[in-house]
Amino acid sequence: ANARSAAPTVKEVARRAGVSTATVSRVLSGSAGVREPLRSRVLEAVRSLAYRPNRAARDLRVRSSRAVGVLIPDIENPFFTSVVCGIEDVLRKTDYSLLLANYNEDPDQEVRRLEVFRAEGVCGLIFAASRAPSPLYVELGKAGLAMVAVSRLLSRWRIDQVTVANRDGAYAATSHLIRLRHQRIAIINGPLVLTTARDRQSGYEDALREAALPADENLIVHCDFRQAAGYSAMLQLLDLACPPTAVFAGSNLLTLGALQAIHERHLDIPGQMAIVGFDEMPWAISLRPPLTTVAQPAFEVGRTAAELLLARVREPALPRRQVVLETRLIVRSSCGFESSKEMSARPL
Repeated sequence: ANARSAAPTVKEVARRAGVSTATVSRVLSGSAGVREPLRSRVLEAVRSLAYRPNRAARDLRVRSSRAVGVLIPDIENPFFTSVVCGIEDVLRKTDYSLLLANYNEDPDQEVRRLEVFRAEGVCGLIFAASRAPSPLYVELGKAGLAMVAVSRLLSRWRIDQVTVANRDGAYAATSHLIRLRHQRIAIINGPLVLTTARDRQSGYEDALREAALPADENLIVHCDFRQAAGYSAMLQLLDLACPPTAVFAGSNLLTLGALQAIHERHLDIPGQMAIVGFDEMPWAISLRPPLTTVAQPAFEVGRTAAELLLARVREPALPRRQVVLETRLIVRSSCGFESSKEMSARPL
């Protein structure tokens, strides 16, 4: 009884934030229509009081314990869409439901989505963290929430993780361009604070080093994993006094942006600019010429993450696991290889 009476109430949260109890409820339920300053004040009051909604506690066994939160950085990115499909493929065969949230690569939105998941009392969380991961992840983990990180690894955190062989994929892509006698090979890559970008950078640099080619800083561009950023980066490379003859784009959206810039300059692919992308896409074979890509098993990343999470929910004391799935280079004509049919992809 004493513990219950000591627990903070929604009225105390409202008083601390200087808002109505209705506003607190709307924020915790993720409803629209609450202005940002008010929302931030409510979430700060929730944190400072360590408030837990009674609803989450009451429904834990019935509803919330069967809900899995999935937090992704960019719902427009086909890679993360496929990851979610893989997660759903596993969950739909169980009595667990999926709660999906997108934070649009914005760390502030990331925190707000996590707060909603906590208020909903999800039993587990599958996520790809931002470049500035919130301490709230650690707090949730310490509170016993089952968690699996996908794609972007977090070396400091002892949680289950699923990623792909990013370094191997980038190494294979760059080595292929070197075999085609390219010497000025550019890379358009994401921010190095993300392990995906860091590992792809390592593969690119390792391939150049093995071939005794210099890593020209002018040919290395880092930007957000966005199409518009890939477009700007490619224009920057094309405007160099001595532009590259080939480019490795470190994600599907960066590839689209680079292609946009190359076509805008009316350059022939692969005659004037060879290109290899990272991440296979359904339309890759429909391009003219068809696109050489490093394929990563996004759907299987999602499936594996869901299986690890459900195992963790059932047995919280299981050893931590890190799964690295294979990538493979699919060679088509955009880098200079001519063939009437697609070269069979080989695991790296």
